[in-house]
Amino acid sequence: MSSTTPDERLRTAIAKIEAATAENRLTPASATNASRWLTESYLAEYVPDVLALVDADRFEELDRLFWEVIPFGTGGRRGLMADIGSATINNRTIGESAQGLAVYMQQATGKTSGVAVVTSDTRLRSHDFAKLTATTFAANGLKVYLFESPRATPELSFAVRHLKCDVGAMVSASHNPPSDNGFKAYWSTGGQVLPPHDKGIIDCVYQCQELATIDFDEAVAAGKIEIIGAEVDRAYIANVLAMSLSQARDIKAVFTPLHGVGETAVYRATEAAGFEGVTIFEPQRAADGNFPNVPDQLPNPERPEVFAPAIEQARAEDAALILASDPDADRLGIAVRNGDGEYVHVSGNRIGVLIADYILRKRKEAGTLSPEHYVVETLVTTPLIAKLAQAADVRAIDDLLVGFKYIGQTMDREGPDNFVFGAEESLGYLAGQYARDKDAAIAGLYILELAAELHAEGKTLLDRLDEIYVEHGYFTESQTSLVSEGPTGKAQIDALMQTFRDAPPAELAGITLSRARDYGTHEIRSLPDNTRVEDLPQPQGDLVFFDSAPGERQISFAARPSGTEPKIKFYYFAQAVCSNNDTLTTAKTNLEATLTDFKTALTNWVKTVVKE
Repeated sequence: MSSTTPDERLRTAIAKIEAATAENRLTPASATNASRWLTESYLAEYVPDVLALVDADRFEELDRLFWEVIPFGTGGRRGLMADIGSATINNRTIGESAQGLAVYMQQATGKTSGVAVVTSDTRLRSHDFAKLTATTFAANGLKVYLFESPRATPELSFAVRHLKCDVGAMVSASHNPPSDNGFKAYWSTGGQVLPPHDKGIIDCVYQCQELATIDFDEAVAAGKIEIIGAEVDRAYIANVLAMSLSQARDIKAVFTPLHGVGETAVYRATEAAGFEGVTIFEPQRAADGNFPNVPDQLPNPERPEVFAPAIEQARAEDAALILASDPDADRLGIAVRNGDGEYVHVSGNRIGVLIADYILRKRKEAGTLSPEHYVVETLVTTPLIAKLAQAADVRAIDDLLVGFKYIGQTMDREGPDNFVFGAEESLGYLAGQYARDKDAAIAGLYILELAAELHAEGKTLLDRLDEIYVEHGYFTESQTSLVSEGPTGKAQIDALMQTFRDAPPAELAGITLSRARDYGTHEIRSLPDNTRVEDLPQPQGDLVFFDSAPGERQISFAARPSGTEPKIKFYYFAQAVCSNNDTLTTAKTNLEATLTDFKTALTNWVKTVVKE
C-alpha cells in the first residue's frame, strides 16, 4: 500500500493551483501568494491550512484569502480577519507589521533598542493582536508599554508623546464591520507615520521573513513589557479638560460608545468635566467586537441609523442631543433635537463648523488669537471652516490631503503653540497639543459646552448653524461611494479614476463644470476641452476636484480612491448666498434639491463608465 510523502502532496497542491489558475478559477496573484505560503520555510506553520483548502478545491476561498498582499499603507493595515492569508489580517500579517516597524525604527534612528507603546480597541481578536505586537517589539529589543485593556486611539497618540516613545501601535479597524481589524503605526511625534518613514516601514514590512518572538509572561516578568493604565488615563483626561473654554454644564445628553472604547475617553472626560446631565446608553455600553446592538453591526457614527436605538432613551430623559463615538473613539458624531422634538443627524462637516465657530468666538473674546494662529482642514472638508477662520483674522490651512496625519504634520511644521483647531469631514477633530490624531473626547467636550451655552439662551446647535449660514452663506456637503471588492476591484477603481482624468463629465444635472483640479498630475485643466491651463502645487495625491463656474450658486465634487477600503469616494460641495432667515430657507430648499440631482447625475455617469 503506497503513501503520499509531504513533498509529493506539496507538488500535487502546486499543480492544482496552476491548473485552477489556467482555468480562471484562481487569479494569478492568488496563485503566487498561496504558493509562497506553501513553499517558504518561514511560513511552514501555515502549510497544513493552505493544503486543506487546495485539497478540497476551495479555490474561491483561496482567492479571497490570497488575492493580494494586504497593503501596509502610509498609516498601516486594515482588512478582513482570517486565520491565514496574505490578503487578510491574521497573526502573520500583524506580526510582519510589528516586526517591520521595529526594524525600520532602529535603522532610522541608529538605535539598537527603543521604546514603544501598544493598545487596541474592543474588536474581536484586538487584544490578542496587541499582545502579539508587544511581544514582537520586545523580542526586537524595544521597551514596551502595553495598556492593560482597550483604550482610545487618541490616548495612544497622547501616550507616545507622554511616555517619550519612538513608536506606537494601535490595533483597530476604526468603524469597519466586525469581520475586520487593522494595525496603525505611530511615530515619535504621536502622529501616524509620514514620509520618509512610511516608505521605509513599508519596505521593512514586505521584507519580513522570520519574526522575532518572546513569551509574553516572561517578557512582563523581565520588565521588557510594562502593563500601564490608570496613570496615563489621568494625564490624558487632564490634558483634554485643560482645553475647556466654558463653565456651562447645564445640558442633558445621551452618549453611546457603540460597544467600543468611548467610555474610557469621551464619557470619562464628560464625567470629569462635570456634565452631570450626560447619561450613557446601556444597550451599547458593553465592550463587544460583534457590535450586536448597533444597526447592521456597522458602528460608524457617520450613519444616521446608528443613533436610532438611543432615541427612545434620549426622549425619555428630555436630552438635547445624542453623542456617539466609533469603536476606537477617535471620531464623534451627534444627533440634535429640533423644534419638533425629532433628533436630526448632523454631518461631520457641520460638527466641524460648530466647533470651529465656538473655539474661534471664545478665544477671540479672551484675546488669545493672533494673525499667526491657524486652523487646519483637509481638501475634502467644508470650505466654511476656512471662511470662519479668515473672518476671525487667523490663518486657514485648507489644502491638506485626506488623513488626519497631515493635520498632525502641519501642527509640527507650523508650530503647535499657534494651532487652534483641526478638522476632517469624517468626524475627526482636535484642539490642543497633547496629541497628533483626532479625538472624540475633545470634540465631545466642546459640543457639550456649546450646547449648554446655547441652551441657556433657549437655542440649539441647529439654531447656531443657521446663524452662521446667515452670516457667511449656506454651505452643504455630501458623500457617496462605489465599492469594488476582491481581485478585480482595484483595477476597476484605477480605471474609473483614469477616466475622470482623461474624459471627465463637462455637465451634470444642468450644472456646467468649468475646471478640474488634479492633485495627482499637479495641474488645473479647463473644461470641456480638458486642457491644462496652469500648474497646481503640492500636495501630491490621487484626488481630482471638478468645479462649476463662479457665481451665487457653486457646486463642486471630488473623486478619491479610499486608502483603507476597497472603494472610490465622491465628495460633494455646494454653497449659495443668503442674507436673512427667509433667503436662508429658500437657499436650503433650492440648493439641497440641486445637489441631490447633481449626485444622481454623477452616479448615472459612473455606471455608464463602469459598464464600458
